[in-house]
Amino acid sequence: MALDKIGIAKRIAQELKDGYYVNLGIGIPTLVANYVPQNMNVEFQSENGVLGMGPFPFEGEEDADVINAGKQTITTLPGASFFDSALSFGMIRSQQIDLTILGAMEVSENGDIANWKIPGKMVKGMGGAMDLVASAQNIIVAMMHVNKEGESKVLKKCTLPLTGVNCVKKIVTELAVMDVTPNGLRLIERAPGISVEQILQATEARLLVEGEIPEMNI
Repeated sequence: MALDKIGIAKRIAQELKDGYYVNLGIGIPTLVANYVPQNMNVEFQSENGVLGMGPFPFEGEEDADVINAGKQTITTLPGASFFDSALSFGMIRSQQIDLTILGAMEVSENGDIANWKIPGKMVKGMGGAMDLVASAQNIIVAMMHVNKEGESKVLKKCTLPLTGVNCVKKIVTELAVMDVTPNGLRLIERAPGISVEQILQATEARLLVEGEIPEMNI
């Protein structure tokens, strides 16, 4: 069975490590804050000037003045801090962020990412993604494997305007977990009940399959 967005977030949460500073992009990545493993200390940072974000608030407990970069209401953990965008981007540009999790419209087999513009459609701009992809040492993409038409979003070459080149390290979709390697994408896990053949059919990019591919442990 293909994962839903929550399943993708839960799988990516397994990539967190104690003491990490993590930036969450808009969309599926923001859900990761809800699934931090117990007894793990992780600091979530947002480009609009927050360090120490917690899970999303329960309905009725939202504070409209406490938001993330996507203007979603958030909670903060004890010790959280607020600061201006200059300091926030200083953290990013000086590579103080251990892990960046971004959504994407397309990812290529060599780690290019397109996540900010569809020609002919109104968009607000690239935002902080341009700094994150230029500075981050470890980028994981959280996205759906195919679009609404059933066409692959994991491509040999991106067709949309790029956000960053050769920067993505791992891709997690509703179907699979893939590592970006010098030889192309390598399939390392598959969603429960999803076969390797189904993943290959949904993937335009070259996909390396070596040995038995285990199911994700969600």
